[in-house]
Amino acid sequence: MKALTVLPGEAGSLAVSDVPDPVRAAGDLLADGLAVGVCGTDKEIAAGYYGTAPPGEQRLVLGHESLGRVREAPAGSGFAAGDLVVGVVRRPDPLPCAACAHGEFDMCRNGRYTERGIKELPGFASEAWAVDPEYAVRLDAGLEPVGMLMEPTSVVAKAWEQIERIGARGFFAPRRVLVTGAGPIGLLAALLGVQRGLDVHVLDRVTSGPKPHLVHLLGATYHHDVGAALAVVPDVIIEATGAAPVVRACLDGTGAAGIVCLTGVSAAGSEMPVDLGALNRTLVLDNSVIVGSVNANLRHYRLAADALAVADLSWLQQLVSRRVPLGDFADAFAARDEDVKVVLTLD
Repeated sequence: MKALTVLPGEAGSLAVSDVPDPVRAAGDLLADGLAVGVCGTDKEIAAGYYGTAPPGEQRLVLGHESLGRVREAPAGSGFAAGDLVVGVVRRPDPLPCAACAHGEFDMCRNGRYTERGIKELPGFASEAWAVDPEYAVRLDAGLEPVGMLMEPTSVVAKAWEQIERIGARGFFAPRRVLVTGAGPIGLLAALLGVQRGLDVHVLDRVTSGPKPHLVHLLGATYHHDVGAALAVVPDVIIEATGAAPVVRACLDGTGAAGIVCLTGVSAAGSEMPVDLGALNRTLVLDNSVIVGSVNANLRHYRLAADALAVADLSWLQQLVSRRVPLGDFADAFAARDEDVKVVLTLD
């Protein structure tokens, strides 16, 4: 079968390859691949920055933002042929740490987890794939055009869960949230904020195109100036750019007892002056919190499925800028100014 593969660590090695059909363990689902989303992680792996092939193999099948249709499902699996399904990306480490042993493998303590399409496990950018039903989530049939958005939605579902758990340490009634970055993660974080009935503000550097339009369709407020965005004095900030100047501006940008959740991964080497004394004073005296959040576990995928099921389908469809056939993968990995989410089609 055909799959999009890469030689990890080798830039320019991205290719459509013939790979063996999926090997199914006892009880696995067999799914026909429909589509995968392309994100920054995929582009960084293709550029040779990281990624690890399965043991004994040279090439890694890419794709972690999955969408498939069940072809075969064992009796008692909870799935049936024809179901739309998404595969969970991360798996617990083989000798699980305390977090992995309790199903919180997104919070793995020792780093020995594996990840589909990223670390030691084949991804979902193939004509067919197998998955343990315990690491699969069914999607409403009506979400087929946008089902590959499940994985990024699970990331922001976790971020919101972390924010709400931290807020519950005391009285927590947030009114206003600022999301920095209007890429897929930022826009989906804004969607979940709107679903919570909050006054949502989104900051991004572009001044025209689909991003401001998508924010306005949510009923949220769009900003392209950091100072103006922070002037709303948000109770919560979800930082989704990883851009060092934006991160720095956010660290003490909330009101009292505010929460800053960092979801964007910054490049090393970004240095800028920080008055740690002043920052520490603000955080302590305001009872404020800065927290990092990444990845998701099965609970977050289910939260994501619930959020997508009640979202406006036409809005979700507008997040998908382009649908590119597998054979034209190079086009999917080439950035365009108007892109929000690019999808590779597999069927």
